Amino acid sequence: MTRIIIISAIMVLGFNLFAQNTIDTVLKEIEKNNTSLSAIRKNINADKIGNKTGLNPRNPEVEFNYLWGNPSVIGNRTDFNIRQSFDFPTAYSYKSQISDMKNEQAELEYKKQRNEVLFQARVVCLKLTYYNALMVELSKRRVSAMQVADAHKVKYSVGDVGILEYNKSQINLLNVTKEWENTGIERNAVLTELANLNGGISINFTDSLFSNQTIPADFEQWFTTVEANIPLLQWLKHEIDITTKEVKLNSALSLPKFYGGFMSEKIIGQQFQGVTIGTTIPLWENKNTVKYVKAKAIAIQSIEADAKLQFYNNLKAIHARVIALQRSVSDYRDKLTLYSNSDLLEKAFFKGEISLAEYIYELSLFYESVDKLLEMEKNFNVALAEMMKF
Repeated sequence: MTRIIIISAIMVLGFNLFAQNTIDTVLKEIEKNNTSLSAIRKNINADKIGNKTGLNPRNPEVEFNYLWGNPSVIGNRTDFNIRQSFDFPTAYSYKSQISDMKNEQAELEYKKQRNEVLFQARVVCLKLTYYNALMVELSKRRVSAMQVADAHKVKYSVGDVGILEYNKSQINLLNVTKEWENTGIERNAVLTELANLNGGISINFTDSLFSNQTIPADFEQWFTTVEANIPLLQWLKHEIDITTKEVKLNSALSLPKFYGGFMSEKIIGQQFQGVTIGTTIPLWENKNTVKYVKAKAIAIQSIEADAKLQFYNNLKAIHARVIALQRSVSDYRDKLTLYSNSDLLEKAFFKGEISLAEYIYELSLFYESVDKLLEMEKNFNVALAEMMKF
């Protein structure tokens, strides 16, 4: 019996005794190994290179002409031209600024995707914390059920209890054991989820205690402190800034373009060479382009205002739920500690003041309350993670 208790106690303590991976360390590993994030990062890097293309002037144009004279006495003619065209100078400045903004926006897109992946990983870790805590609790219950079952086995062998009481103690042990085994199966399944998020690399996550996080009850105060760090809102702000610059860019592109170069013409006994300059006349090539970009800028501003409002209201609803869950968990935990009868029940049972049936029934009510508290703590932390993922 002593050996069984020691083994079970080691199982109970094992989760915390050998715990090395906290949620934060797990998230760092997943950020490093997650295949989706790796693919997104490569795509973002490619987009950033693409945003840096098209910033320079067009390629220079080189032209060579060799013309045969007719009649032959007039000789042949040789022409050589090299020409470089330019947009209006301010266009290059706007192109560079837009490129930088798009690259910043690409990084914000990566942050948004990263937050989503890490949110999924955090939820999986919270589920594991729940199952680990439940395994610890069920291991304790197994120790208690083993003590009762072994005691009744001895009593039955000497005739102090009947077969009904003996069977009841064995069924109680069976139920607790199977619940412990099933919880272990569920825990292993969630560990597989965690490994998938970690690029197929297993992580031994053993935390069994939820962190006691709290957030301000005043949503406006909280939102003011986090608004500047929300990638979605920053992305939308960059989108407005980009469209504003695009209006200026297209205005600059609608202005005359210039070109300059060198030209040479050679015939028998004569040669002409010198510089050549010119400009385009902006009549119809970019018609309605500026008007389109201005309309797009107005539309983007409306989209940004609508998205921000919906995001704000959604976050406010999540915040209200988190606050309610926070209060509920705190109240439930305090009252469960205050009104717990588990120690009194054990003393009363082993002193023979209550029957086995009464002991199991009363203890099951307490166990049900403990399980409910663990589930409430999990739900609170998942809701909090959802709010903080942005």
